[in-house]
Amino acid sequence: MKTDQQSRPVAPQRTTTKAPPRRSTLPALDRFGLSSRRVFVRHVAACGIGIILLYPLLWMLSSSVKPDGLIFTDSSLWPSEFDFSHYSDGWVALDHPFGLYLVNSLIIVVLSIIGNVISCGMAAFAFSRLQFVGRKAFFAIMLGTLMLPSHVLLVPQYVIFSNLGWLNTYLPLVVPAFLASNAFFIFLMVQFMRALPKELDDAARIDGCGNYRIFLSIVAPLCVPAFATTAIFTFIWTWNEFFSPLLYLTSPELYTVPLALRQFMNAEGLSSWGQIFAMSTLSLAPVIGFFIAGQKYLVDGIATTGIK
Repeated sequence: MKTDQQSRPVAPQRTTTKAPPRRSTLPALDRFGLSSRRVFVRHVAACGIGIILLYPLLWMLSSSVKPDGLIFTDSSLWPSEFDFSHYSDGWVALDHPFGLYLVNSLIIVVLSIIGNVISCGMAAFAFSRLQFVGRKAFFAIMLGTLMLPSHVLLVPQYVIFSNLGWLNTYLPLVVPAFLASNAFFIFLMVQFMRALPKELDDAARIDGCGNYRIFLSIVAPLCVPAFATTAIFTFIWTWNEFFSPLLYLTSPELYTVPLALRQFMNAEGLSSWGQIFAMSTLSLAPVIGFFIAGQKYLVDGIATTGIK
């Protein structure tokens, strides 16, 4: 016979979950032999080195708003007098407004990014995911081109582009990017694609996908960090390129930003340093902005490929 206490349903006991105790980072640091004082010293040293490295940039920013007479006599980063006329005067100091040279550089940079991402991505897909005769030999030859100085190729490239009638156009600066001519980007993407499981390709082939469909639908979406890294490096290198535009471009209306900055020296002499620094500051803005926007993908791309 059951008693009232036995027949009464037992209420479920309320379980309380306690938040996990916060771990202190000091034991982990001590485990690796790093005390908090040593970490603090390292951070201070890193900040000091960073300030030293940034000093030329800060000096240029400061000089762009100083009067011409104080640029080389006042070494302080905070000007005693401000003169913002360098920006307005430098913008119209050349034969064409400085915005035209920014647009010219932007056109070359955008086309170069598109060409490098597409062509180098497809070449990396072939080296990393496909099997064909001579794959290892072609890959070794491609890596060997990394050791060739760029100046070795200047004369034959100039002759070829001259015979094609491409001089004084953007074609010599853009077309090589669409032909997978940069071995560094191919190698970067090959290392990234090799880390992807090949079972994805096998599953796609069972579903009837070809190589182009596998590249566009399977591999390319997973290689966004590698593509972003390629785009950032292409932007920085192409935007700052001076020698190739100087070699192939002769019309001032086609000049890029580095060639325009060089014109300040020829047109105004030593009295236009303030305008040069002002326009140099403006020319750095797109590079810094693009780098900040893609910094996350740049770190992920390099960390994932890991220079394996």
